[in-house]
Amino acid sequence: MSATGTSDQQRYTPQGIDDAFAGDTPVLPQLGPVGWLRWAWRQLSSMRVALLLLMLLAVAAVPGSVFPQRPQFPEKVAQYLLDHPTLGPLLDRVGMFDVYTSIWFSAIYLLLFISLVSCILPRTRSHLRALRASPPRTPRRLDRFPAQGSAASGATPEVVVRAAASTLRGRYARLPRFRTDIRDEGHGTWSVSAERGYLRETGNLVFHLALVGLLVSVATGQMLHYRGQTIVVEGHGFANAQTDYDTFEAGSAFDPATLVPFTLGLDRFTSRFDPRTLQSRAFLAEVTLAEPGTAPRAATIQVNHPLTAGGAKVYLQGNGYAPDVVVRDAAGKVAFSGAVPFLPQDTVYTSNGVIKVPDVSGGQPQIGLVGSLLPTAQQVSPAVWRSVNPEPTDPVLVLAVWSGNLGLDTGVPQNVYTLDDARMKQSVEADGTPVTIRIRPGETVALPDGLGTLEFRALPRFVALDLRYDPALAFVLTFALLALAGLATSLFTPRRRVWVRASPDPADPRRTLVSAAALARGDDIALPTEIDRVLAALPDRLDVHDGASASDTEPDTHPDTGPDIDHHRDAHPRPALDPHDQEEAQS
Repeated sequence: MSATGTSDQQRYTPQGIDDAFAGDTPVLPQLGPVGWLRWAWRQLSSMRVALLLLMLLAVAAVPGSVFPQRPQFPEKVAQYLLDHPTLGPLLDRVGMFDVYTSIWFSAIYLLLFISLVSCILPRTRSHLRALRASPPRTPRRLDRFPAQGSAASGATPEVVVRAAASTLRGRYARLPRFRTDIRDEGHGTWSVSAERGYLRETGNLVFHLALVGLLVSVATGQMLHYRGQTIVVEGHGFANAQTDYDTFEAGSAFDPATLVPFTLGLDRFTSRFDPRTLQSRAFLAEVTLAEPGTAPRAATIQVNHPLTAGGAKVYLQGNGYAPDVVVRDAAGKVAFSGAVPFLPQDTVYTSNGVIKVPDVSGGQPQIGLVGSLLPTAQQVSPAVWRSVNPEPTDPVLVLAVWSGNLGLDTGVPQNVYTLDDARMKQSVEADGTPVTIRIRPGETVALPDGLGTLEFRALPRFVALDLRYDPALAFVLTFALLALAGLATSLFTPRRRVWVRASPDPADPRRTLVSAAALARGDDIALPTEIDRVLAALPDRLDVHDGASASDTEPDTHPDTGPDIDHHRDAHPRPALDPHDQEEAQS
């Protein structure tokens, strides 16, 4: 071929076809704003994007567990900003200290919600159309399906087909196993087409709808919930007000005015320990609950048995001892009086705590007492004491004494269980060793350096309570169970189609020849069993010698599966379906 011919052939364009790519300079089609929006919507409504957004949401939640979050730990965020003056403000600007209410986390959450909804709506429409439609008609040729069988009957084709339809539907008319459609194909031939597995798609839709419900419920709970912790000492109470909590965090849409004004008083706390191993066996908090409009009532709180008060769950989170002490300053005035919780550190309730005395008179230095409470003290050496039992059989307070500025006026939040000794000085003996005070209940000792006196009055118990209110918890549980049920239904419901055709035997009009086939979406080893069940229930089923001579019928080659039934279960590779049969048999 000449060069001219080659060039002409390359520029050849069929007449009547307007092709933008046929010219010497190809022109790409322009989508335009509407086209780009349609493309973006199709991408957002695809399953792969939904899975990508779900994975991205999990990744976006990681910083919430790496960095302290301001709603839960404002003091830790403040300390992080002080320790990292360069990186801290940058992280704060991008929302790393309040991840779950940040713009970027909310955007991922919202896109995932839209993606799920856009996936559900078209699938719901398609499923409703499929529920209203009849099963697909019986294909012309049933010998090309993966599971098939044949039999003979002495009943008429119509009677045979109606009996097969009844077998497929099952014994419960309101809950049929298969949806059936009986057809008269003419010339005495009848057929029934049956389909089951609609619950598979129903379960899939329920699963996705439950996911949407979970997203909405979790978002609602995050906006309206509140959670607080408080410590209550025996003989004292607690009011459900935001100012009465030790720590309190709530959702962005929570209104403190909605707190139910109930009160809770701790009357008595008891504990029981194993006498040999000293392991805890039972904790019981006896309280008095007073809710608005009702008389005060006695109640109990135990581990894993919370109390419901004002719509919130009150959990018993911890317990310990709170030494009741009185500190008088150098002028003899009471500078501090009350119970101070000491936090247990081990199984024998060796507890650590701090007694801070800022209200001293006459410009005297503030006092800090740091040490341990030993419920059952035992002296190991002249300088070492330890606790040998969690029960308070011989309690001893072992304290070190500090004086100076407690740093409570700096504006930086402090932990009540630690002492900031940056501006404090520890009291020491003449030989330079730290002063150690050991005091039992009912005793009073003098503080070193003329700081005053310390009186140990009593040793009450305290409980740490955790109050949680989330109006969406019931919905979260409901949607989680629905998602599990929908997923199980989608995974374990088989999708099957079965066809049965009955026609008169040309060789003997008294006989009816029956052929059946089945098709499943995916692998289904129970398809041959389905056909066996249908053929075994045929009325007036004939043996090979009933109604016909041996010369008119073939011998029975399957004695174990019943007379005159021929099965083919993928014994040989089947030829491909023709286009018409493919359309009829498509699952």
